[in-house]
Amino acid sequence: MYRTMNASEFEINAQSSDQCGLSAVLRLLDVEAHVYFNAKVCGNWRLTERLVGVTCFHVATTGSFILDVPGVFHGALGAGDLVIFPRELPHSMVPAVPQEGPQRIVDFRLGREVEGTGLLCGEFRFAHRASHHVLDALPEMFIVRFDPANFWLRSLLDIIIGENMNGGIASGAILDKLSELLFAYALRHYIATAPGGAGVLSLYANPRLARSVSAMQAQPAHDWTLVELARLSGMSRTSYADAFRASSGWTPLQYLGWWRMQLAWSHLTRGETVAEVAARVGYRSEAAFSRAFQRQFSQSAGHVRRHAAVAPSPMPASG
Repeated sequence: MYRTMNASEFEINAQSSDQCGLSAVLRLLDVEAHVYFNAKVCGNWRLTERLVGVTCFHVATTGSFILDVPGVFHGALGAGDLVIFPRELPHSMVPAVPQEGPQRIVDFRLGREVEGTGLLCGEFRFAHRASHHVLDALPEMFIVRFDPANFWLRSLLDIIIGENMNGGIASGAILDKLSELLFAYALRHYIATAPGGAGVLSLYANPRLARSVSAMQAQPAHDWTLVELARLSGMSRTSYADAFRASSGWTPLQYLGWWRMQLAWSHLTRGETVAEVAARVGYRSEAAFSRAFQRQFSQSAGHVRRHAAVAPSPMPASG
């Protein structure tokens, strides 16, 4: 039922798609953005955290502000700068240039000539339990500066500003979708620029290791060996195993086992039977699969399937 590629077939595909490992993870997470603040703040304003623990972001669409995250960061963010909190920390934002008068929140179209700071703020929700592995690999917060090299940020900001000024039907949904792109681009940017790697995410930035990771993700049911994976990466078995562990903290086969379980969760929540999922992700025995699933998620595969109508979310739901 499920055709698998042989190693040589996959090697050809992997040569041209070293980054598809991250694409697969992003698809699995099924991130959904919700913009909860999009306006110009004026006067002597001060905004603080909304819900500690959620994955959130702020971007200055016009003007600038001072961001204070006690014990972590204190500094200015200018127009176009983006900050992401993998798990929101207590923080505050105030105008970079002191302003007079009480705090006011003004619609962009009504306050074109009004002095203030435009802010777009939102949270990201994930449909998959694998999100915590991605979030754990990130720092407490990270900033992407509005730099010419970050073409994607400039392009997205132009569209966001245009939407703010012109509006129209479905504007809220469009801003949510644009914010989802902000997350995907920012994650890719962080992986590519993080000093010393980014835990398991660093696997996707290493061209050699990414080939083997992509192979495991594309063909999870294959009985992968260390020799095969090392060959795909163009390395000796020992060098490959050492590089994989140094980069991610996992062995290649630990990663394969983790990926199989993440796929299994997705298939079970779509209503597939335990036997079907076990075979799909490479287990010859339903019992062996069930034991591995229980170890990974601390609940049975059957329980997850029976409760498929309830979307799992590792993040607190906002009101």
